[in-house]
Amino acid sequence: MTIQEKQNKVIQDFSALAQWEDRYKKIIDMGKALPEMPESLKTEQNVVKGCQSQVWLSASLNDQGQVHLQGDSDALIVKGLVGLLLNVYSGATPSEILATPPEFLKALGFEGNLSPSRANGLHSMLKQIKLYATAFDYLLKTKK
Repeated sequence: MTIQEKQNKVIQDFSALAQWEDRYKKIIDMGKALPEMPESLKTEQNVVKGCQSQVWLSASLNDQGQVHLQGDSDALIVKGLVGLLLNVYSGATPSEILATPPEFLKALGFEGNLSPSRANGLHSMLKQIKLYATAFDYLLKTKK
């Protein structure tokens, strides 16, 4: 599934929830469903700067040229936002990540309904994912 298809599915899933309280519950459930991040990856190097809570993101590139993302947070809603981003971007190629804008965030109204600190943290997480994708894209292009 492409990033665009994943974004469309997220928009569809969240659009069915009219109340923001229900959307927050769904976000929290996404965080609870997030696979456990190994403690060995919860390093200072993987801390996302610009987040009020503790957020860790780690990325690796598999043999098929896809980015595999892992993440965690010490805050329930933020962990859910991590899960949301990982669901959309993990498994994509670096070039696809870089070429696909995060339209789903605006479509869902996250920017206007999250607290300013959570919205800033969400953008910091997205920026970190794009930085990983940029590095992996460069690595793949220089290998050729």
